Amino acid sequence: MKRSLIVLIIGFFAGGIFFNFIDKNPLMAQANSDSEDRNSVYQQLNLFGEVFDRIRSSYVENVDSSDLISAAIRGMLTSLDPHSGYMPPESFEDMQVDTKGAFGGLGIEVTQEDGFVKVVAPMDGTPAADAGIQSGDFITHVDGEAILGLTLSEAVDKMRGPVGSEVSLTIVRNLDEEPFDIQIVRDVIKLTAARVRLEDDVIIIRVTTFNEQTTPNIKKGIRDKIEELKGEENVSGFIIDLRNNPGGLLSEAISVSDMFLNQGEIVSTRGRNNGQAKRYSASKGDLALNKPIVVLINGGSASASEIVAGALQDHKRAVILGTKSFGKGSVQSVIPLGENGAMRLTTARYYTPAGRSIQALGVVPDIIVEQLPRLDKKKETEQRSGRITEADLRGALLNDRLSDEEKELLAKEQEIQLKKSQRRKIDYQLSFALDVLSGLNIYGGSN
Repeated sequence: MKRSLIVLIIGFFAGGIFFNFIDKNPLMAQANSDSEDRNSVYQQLNLFGEVFDRIRSSYVENVDSSDLISAAIRGMLTSLDPHSGYMPPESFEDMQVDTKGAFGGLGIEVTQEDGFVKVVAPMDGTPAADAGIQSGDFITHVDGEAILGLTLSEAVDKMRGPVGSEVSLTIVRNLDEEPFDIQIVRDVIKLTAARVRLEDDVIIIRVTTFNEQTTPNIKKGIRDKIEELKGEENVSGFIIDLRNNPGGLLSEAISVSDMFLNQGEIVSTRGRNNGQAKRYSASKGDLALNKPIVVLINGGSASASEIVAGALQDHKRAVILGTKSFGKGSVQSVIPLGENGAMRLTTARYYTPAGRSIQALGVVPDIIVEQLPRLDKKKETEQRSGRITEADLRGALLNDRLSDEEKELLAKEQEIQLKKSQRRKIDYQLSFALDVLSGLNIYGGSN
């Protein structure tokens, strides 16, 4: 059974949670059924009380009653699904800081799979990313101590520590390779939710997480880059990079989707009862200026990232490129429990505009492109030495009829090809996305 600690929660539902203990159905059969259910619940609660008292009176050591109650609550919630859980007061405070964009730690999103701690994604610019942690890595030991058998919260607590202190993580990357250790220095994680940059005349939006900074970061970044290009007519397209983005606030996922849609549904959430269904629609206005968009996703793109990718894909507003996303299609409500922290409870599933549930399926890209591993210098040299062209052949004819303009054009083309070649070595998926945008512009300009 997978258990996941989602550091950035995918949405907060306003108001409280209501439990309906009053039967309003006048049918006698329903009343009898409800009565039987209540009797069964009372019997189970009596059993709980009996076990609780037996532990307190007979366990080999003294046990704190509040610890027993906390453990019971934690077990009750974690038995439901990987994302429901109990947050003691200190964890609840940490989560509230996380959604505002700054917190302490290593900078990794983790889940638990078959008892093993698995990395969903490292966050950009954090100690974990800088140390080389990758999506899909398994963490088996922390400072040499095995964490198999611990709950996810207990394993995460092992990885936490004072800012500036060092922690050693033992990583299993490929099952047929030996584990290895990575040393990471803990730091205060200050996430820039979104960065916007230019690649020639393409605006690239890198979204790291969905928190309260995401929307303003993107809006300001787009305005600045359009100004830098001397006007929107000089923008050829947009790339939204959601790779290794573990999610965040539902409200921000809706806001970001709305930036690039003029109308239509963005996402719907459906709870246990029909009355809990909610639909969120786009308002008029497309910050991408109706230019072509390519969205990059991979296995580290989860929850809020999948809402954005799914919405733009269903509306055919963007081409989705990369590899299949993580597949987290549920919504958690964070319900405060006064001074006792809060509980995180799965209260709904979300659906894309076409009615697709992403849960456990993920978003499948329109164009599947794997990220190629970077070659070391020796392998690059071997590949280059293995290629030949007409000009390399002995006795090949020289082209001595090129005009000055043709020579200048050839030089520019060679410069462009060299730049593309270097870009592919650094980030193959991004390079592919830029080529797709170029093709979309050529196709669009021919109609």
